[in-house]
Amino acid sequence: MTGFIFSLTLRQLVFRRSTLLLLVLAAVPMLVGLAFQLGDSTEPAEEFTVRVLCVWLVVTTLLPLTALLFGTSVLGDELEDGTIVYLLTKPVERWRILLPKIVAAWLLTWLLALAAIASSAFVVMGGEAGSVIVAFGVATAVGALAYVSVFVLLSIMTTRALIAGLVFVFIWEGAVSGIFEGVRYLSIRHHTLGIADWLIDVPSDALNAYVGGVTALVMSLIVIVLAGVYANKRLQRAEIREAT
Repeated sequence: MTGFIFSLTLRQLVFRRSTLLLLVLAAVPMLVGLAFQLGDSTEPAEEFTVRVLCVWLVVTTLLPLTALLFGTSVLGDELEDGTIVYLLTKPVERWRILLPKIVAAWLLTWLLALAAIASSAFVVMGGEAGSVIVAFGVATAVGALAYVSVFVLLSIMTTRALIAGLVFVFIWEGAVSGIFEGVRYLSIRHHTLGIADWLIDVPSDALNAYVGGVTALVMSLIVIVLAGVYANKRLQRAEIREAT
C-alpha cells in the first residue's frame, strides 16, 4: 500500500502543470551562470557560484517555492476535494498514507534543487564544482525534507496552506529573520545554509550562515520530526467527507 501511494503521488506531481513552471525556474541558475561565464566579472567563480547561484537562487528561492507547491498539494488537494476519503476509510495506519506522500514531495523537490545546483556550478566552475555540488546537495536534501514536512502539515491544518506557506517563506524566513538574528535559529533557510557552510570551505560572507553546522542539522531534524508527528495526529482527526 505504501509503495502504491508513493508511486501514485509521484506521478501526480510530475504531471502537474505547475511542475513545468518549476522546471523553468530550476533552469534559471544555469542561465545566470552562463551569463557570468560570458561576461567580464572579476568575482572568483567559486564565490559567485555559492553566493548568487546556490544561496540566492536555489536555497532562498527555488527550494522553498518548490517544496511549497509540492508539499501543499500531496494531501491538500485530496483533503479539499474530498477524494482523501478513499484512503482514510481503508484499514491503514495514517502514517502509512502520510509518509510516502512526504517522501514523494521531498524527492522531487530535492532533485530539482540538485539539478539546478549541479548544472549551474558546472557551467561556472567546470571540473572544480564537485565540493560545491556535494555540500549544497546534502544541505538541500535536509532543507527540502524540512520544508516539505512543514508545508504538508500546513495543508492538513488549513485550506489556505499556499498563502500560509508564502507568508512563512517571505515574511518569516525573509523579512523577520533578516531583521532579527535570533530568529535564524528557527529558519529552515538558515539551517540549510549552516549545513552547507559546515561542508564547504568558502569565505563566510559568501554564505552568510548564522547557524553552526551541527546546530543546523539538529534543528532541521527537530523540525522534520515534530512536523511529521503532528501532521500524523492531525490526519488521524481529519474529517472524512465524500468527494463532490
